[in-house]
Amino acid sequence: MPIEDLIHPFLKHYTAAPQWVKSTLGGAYARIPAGLRYGAKYAEFMAEIESSADVPWLRQRADEKLMATLRWAASTVPASSPLAVASKRDRSPDELLAEFPLLPKEDIKADTSRYISRAMGAKTHLLTHTGGSTSVPMKLYLEKYVSRSKDFAYNGTFDTIAGIRTGDTILALRGRTVPGADKPGGPIWMFDPIKSYLHLSSDHLEAEHMPRYVEAARQWKPTFIHAFPSALVPLAKWLQANPAPDITERIRCVQLFSENIYDYQVELIREVFGCPVLLDYGHSERAVKAISTPGDPRYFFWPLYGKVELIDFDGRPITQPGVLGEIVGTGFDNKVMPLIRYRTGDLAMWSSAPNLVRPGFPVVDRIEGRLQEFLVCSDHRLVSICTIGAAHFEELASADRMQFEQTAPGRAVLKVLSENDLSSRAKEALAAGIRAKTQGGLEIEVVRVDEIARTVSGKHKLLVQKLDLSNYLGAAHLDTEEQAA
Repeated sequence: MPIEDLIHPFLKHYTAAPQWVKSTLGGAYARIPAGLRYGAKYAEFMAEIESSADVPWLRQRADEKLMATLRWAASTVPASSPLAVASKRDRSPDELLAEFPLLPKEDIKADTSRYISRAMGAKTHLLTHTGGSTSVPMKLYLEKYVSRSKDFAYNGTFDTIAGIRTGDTILALRGRTVPGADKPGGPIWMFDPIKSYLHLSSDHLEAEHMPRYVEAARQWKPTFIHAFPSALVPLAKWLQANPAPDITERIRCVQLFSENIYDYQVELIREVFGCPVLLDYGHSERAVKAISTPGDPRYFFWPLYGKVELIDFDGRPITQPGVLGEIVGTGFDNKVMPLIRYRTGDLAMWSSAPNLVRPGFPVVDRIEGRLQEFLVCSDHRLVSICTIGAAHFEELASADRMQFEQTAPGRAVLKVLSENDLSSRAKEALAAGIRAKTQGGLEIEVVRVDEIARTVSGKHKLLVQKLDLSNYLGAAHLDTEEQAA
């Protein structure tokens, strides 16, 4: 049983502890071997990843995992039971996969129980929530002692590809709330020795706070960066205007997560830090995962993590390069709630260039998904909507969709599309959670609505921002249509 899963419920107490407690306890825990921390399944996943260079074996193993997932779902998951007979016929994994219907988020939310395996007891269930950054928050279940071990294996491999070694410190701008940052003069960074993370508050992205970030970087000497693009770009622009070569020249690689990123942003980050910029694509549902590499900016999907498809707007498979389609994923290694042909809502197109970097990996040129947007706090700080989404508010699990709308600094309306109105207690909990996540900078009014309009392209916007952001953060980026073109 992984130690990591046993102590995970106490993470919030560890994070809130004083720095000397984190340094002492976290430093000791970091010395425990990975196999003990992450368990036997971690070793199995690492062995699969390390064998992926053998392309014939990789393809065979991917087919085996796909077939096992489909047959498990057909025999134990109520929603897939109509495929039970078909799963026993002699056919290829891809042929059987095509028998399964596409799975939109709305179907899962309508009756989550239909997608949970009858063969897995409650003790194997690991409850989680999507963050809402795609505007459709959702409750789902992972497999305890398996899913998190898989995450550690794949995320650790991405770090290895980036060049991270034991002893490297990582500057992290990924939505982590820093305890005490809401108090005047309080800390806006903290150091976690477990993964050697220097966490910077994503809620303090204005120029006035940047010298304190630079001071922290000089103290801890990070050599890599993990960040949301929308959180890193303001820091990069500040460093562009206020050069600190002792910090920027030390950075060997930047890894970006969770959001779209545009070419002009990559160019800025490369110019400022003078190093490769790698991209990660994944989601809370753990259906598929992709990364770019130092020698190739395209997205390479891990074949043993899950099966990736692209479909057109009529739901038909796309096989030819250069045609935009929706990413559909079938996740492996989750017997509790296997997601089959899950519609992510993100868009991509198959690459036409040969794959010489990671043979056997499906490749797309770029992924068009969650847009970067900001909310304006009462003190005119800008907070990324992705930071809000990272909170995973349980009160929104029953909502069909959600959308923020802002017309004044420090205040926003959270529109919730649901059959029934949220209770007063749930609304108060949401308001308190967002107030805490923004360090007291944002008050929200939660209202139930009957409709949330789509964009012209048919996607849902998580934030309708009616303020001119250039009035609040001249140093930060602003994703206009001209910039994104």
